[in-house]
Amino acid sequence: MEPNDVTGEATTLDKRVASLDDAIRAMAETRDFGKHTKLRRMLEALRRTLREPGGAAAVQARAQALEEAGLFLGTDWATPEILVPALVGPGLRSGDADTVVMEATSELRMLAVALGDFAHPAISAEDARKFLAQVLAMNLELLFTPPTEAERVQQGRTAQLIRDLFRHLADQIGYDSVLDRLVEEIWRILRQRPIQVDQVQSLITRIAIYRGDPDVDLGPASGQGIDRLVTSLFGTTEACREDPGIEVFRSRLEAMDTGDLQYEATGFARAMHDTGLVSPYHAELLRFVRSQSDYLVGEALGLSETGRNCLLRYHELVHALIEQAVHPQTAQCVYGLALLLDRGILYESPVVPSLWRQLGLQLSQVAQDRLTSVFGDQPGPRARLTAGVLSMLGQPLGVGQGDNPTCQSARALSMWAYNDPDYLLQMVVWAARDDEITMHFEGQRISSIESERGVASKLPVDLDPVSLLVVPHLDRIYAEMGRRCIGRPGDPHRWVNPEFHGWWASRGFRINVDVESGNLIELDYFLRQFHASYHTAYNGGQPLIHPQPAGIAVTDSAARYVGWHAITILRAAPDPHDVMRVYFYNPNNDSGQDWGDGVVVSTAGNGERFGEASLPFDQFASRLYIFHVDPLEHGEPDKVPAEDIERIIGYIERSWGADRLTAGKLQATPPP
Repeated sequence: MEPNDVTGEATTLDKRVASLDDAIRAMAETRDFGKHTKLRRMLEALRRTLREPGGAAAVQARAQALEEAGLFLGTDWATPEILVPALVGPGLRSGDADTVVMEATSELRMLAVALGDFAHPAISAEDARKFLAQVLAMNLELLFTPPTEAERVQQGRTAQLIRDLFRHLADQIGYDSVLDRLVEEIWRILRQRPIQVDQVQSLITRIAIYRGDPDVDLGPASGQGIDRLVTSLFGTTEACREDPGIEVFRSRLEAMDTGDLQYEATGFARAMHDTGLVSPYHAELLRFVRSQSDYLVGEALGLSETGRNCLLRYHELVHALIEQAVHPQTAQCVYGLALLLDRGILYESPVVPSLWRQLGLQLSQVAQDRLTSVFGDQPGPRARLTAGVLSMLGQPLGVGQGDNPTCQSARALSMWAYNDPDYLLQMVVWAARDDEITMHFEGQRISSIESERGVASKLPVDLDPVSLLVVPHLDRIYAEMGRRCIGRPGDPHRWVNPEFHGWWASRGFRINVDVESGNLIELDYFLRQFHASYHTAYNGGQPLIHPQPAGIAVTDSAARYVGWHAITILRAAPDPHDVMRVYFYNPNNDSGQDWGDGVVVSTAGNGERFGEASLPFDQFASRLYIFHVDPLEHGEPDKVPAEDIERIIGYIERSWGADRLTAGKLQATPPP
């Protein structure tokens, strides 16, 4: 035997695994009420094991034993079927060592399930594999890049533990599934046509970089369909195929004849309308062809007949908007301009002079500083704001609230852009020029400057240019309107919504929750009234004319109540399968959500227009708690079948209404 032979000696990993097995045994032998006393030992054993080479595989092999011992007891990790992939990354980056260990162990449990090593009663192997692919896709930098200096300082050795974990996950489930899942997720988001696409563009850019890196093996079949996304930003047409840079691209345009320019223009327009993304080269092309002909401008924008007519009728205005707003840094507004023209809103008499006013608007120093601090100084703040205006007027259903509790304000901006664009433009002027917005509540003036703070505790920064300036003012005004309702019986939205959003928000008001107790009330009446107001079979066949504010009870994928949320009902109509659906706008940045009990919000494939979310009528009604009605239009509530009402009540009882029921089971009232 050689002097340095270590045969018979336990390696470091063996020691760590032995300690982990002891901790698992100790927790398993402890009754439920005392398991928390064994948690510290378990977490420390897991942390030490995961830090060792091969540690992830060792924990994966013990996934079933860890769960059965009670590691996840009393936490959200105890129900893997409702875990959200988007929350894994923040958990691993939380800086809390215990959270990181729990999250990492949960992913390894998912891997054991995905590979068939652990037959979990609550989640299938296929669902576990999809979950992990989505987690990896959303955190590509943890898979392919080393820890940054900041991560090393903040997380220490844990930063490398996380990367070792991700490499182990990817090695086991395959890189090709990661890219395929990521591409699927990107397309799902893009089908909703959000105004803000920075995160999507960042993902596509990172994928393009990884695909071109010889040290990164993504697999030969990975990322099917990614080419359409990559070329929508880089190499969209022949003249920019190799991503040559704006200056070189411009020189190539200058050497082209009209036929070549038309070929370039139609190529960019096709990619833009296909993906909803705009290449910086597209913006440069549009600036160039502006001086050539309106025909080429229309080709570059991919306009419909309505859009072309608007362009020809108001070509001076369109040229001025392109000159001020369209730059490679603001390329995304090209899509907004195209949709604005296709909507035909320039034919509304106040809109054209309002846009001319916008072009000459002098921004306050506060507005300039806010825009520059978030978006930089190239191009200047006025150009940024005008670009934001074009995006919002073209994509009114693409407005998002960001990571802020300002759904009411985002809904108002979307509603005005959709329904009353000149009023939106007036709001922009007041916020950007005067740094003050004034509205009225029941005849009394409310100033955003004089009002106390709003719902948001800090100024939002993750918004589009228009929202960035206007939302803080609207938020304070909305909160002040609510304060002026203090002491009134019932829910303040009865009075606030019509005053805040506009005259088209109906004055009739229905609510199924008692504000004082939180219990459900008059549910049968509420549901029949909703049918009589919005379902064409019970309202005389009348389609919804103006979008209406409404409130929903948001639930998670386990159908548990999360909170109240403001949305806009846009229309109710049969889908392609002849199922009556409610189509609505959700200011939450991603409308495609699983609300539990089979209630999964659709954003494409069921007759949705870009930006709309939808649910079957009964499922939507089951999450509704506030809506507005025209008090002079009564419909036929008594004709709604009792079994329809019973079915909706069942959804409510199994979700957010479970602990809001008064004594006895809720029953639908049979029609007379």
